[in-house]
Amino acid sequence: MEISAITDRVGDMPTAALMGMLVGVFFGVAAQRSAFCLRAATVEFARGVLGPRMAVWLLAFSSAVIWVQAARMQGLVDTDAARMMSVTGSISGAIIGGLIFGAGMVLARGCPGRLLVLAATGNLRSILSGLLFAVTAQMTLHGWLSSARAQLAQLWITPDGRNVDLFAGLGLPDRGPLLMGMLCAALALFIAWRNRISAGILIFGAGVGVTVAIGYFLTYNLSQIAFDPVSVTSVTFTGPSANTLMAMLVLFEGWSFDVGLVPGVFIGSFLAAWIGGVLRFQSFESAAQTRRAMVGAVMMGFGGMLAGGCSIGNGVSGTSIMALTAWIALFSMWVGGMATDRLVDQRREEGV
Repeated sequence: MEISAITDRVGDMPTAALMGMLVGVFFGVAAQRSAFCLRAATVEFARGVLGPRMAVWLLAFSSAVIWVQAARMQGLVDTDAARMMSVTGSISGAIIGGLIFGAGMVLARGCPGRLLVLAATGNLRSILSGLLFAVTAQMTLHGWLSSARAQLAQLWITPDGRNVDLFAGLGLPDRGPLLMGMLCAALALFIAWRNRISAGILIFGAGVGVTVAIGYFLTYNLSQIAFDPVSVTSVTFTGPSANTLMAMLVLFEGWSFDVGLVPGVFIGSFLAAWIGGVLRFQSFESAAQTRRAMVGAVMMGFGGMLAGGCSIGNGVSGTSIMALTAWIALFSMWVGGMATDRLVDQRREEGV
């Protein structure tokens, strides 16, 4: 069925929400089955290991870059029209927010996307952390923390009221992003081969990246025919988590891709865990673990909103369209996560 036929029946914005839910279900299944997680990959790398978590993350990242850039070169997606590219980017926000977010995801033992996936399997720790993340993100967007966010974000911004295409800004060839994605995919497959990762996990890991491309493709094509303004966007969790929480508890402000995304991920993760037989309740093991997770969730909520996206919104969706601030935020998240693992977890394990 064509998109126009759906919009004629239900309207433009409900169609966007249905697209968000569809992409979310696919993402939830792929992320649950592959155990996709930036935090786990960061910890491996911080400890000098190129293990299975690094292979899965790198495969998802490269898959998103390949499919999004291939769609762009075929004229199926205009990445310059994406929401992240069409607004002023904050370089200072990407650096500061990325560092805070990276530290928070190590303390919370998962990024927001991973927490949502685990929450759907019955992990009570992830449910609490996810709720705190969403509340803090909303406070950072419109509440008590919004002033601090705005001041930090304005310290260093991109020129001309738009984000910057990293490869275009560096004067690199138009095919450069696609070639880079292929090289990263080759590296991911090599790491996977060394770690004897099963073909099933690799397929689902690559599927995480494919869902990002599907999100951009669907929202871009909807934006071309919709009467209402539709943002060209894909998988991200900072803004959508805050908006979904507000829609459920306080005020429903209307349908959008973001509103459908979070429930879709929950449904997809639940179904994948149910079919895989891994549904089970898990709780905190100690008061110290509870405090740590709560602090980490708050840090991710503030840091992710300041950085303009989470480890998936920046680290996969944003980097796949070559947004400068997304690349800076991703690098900062790696630095913040690695430093926190070294200063907190590794020191504790070494008895320092």
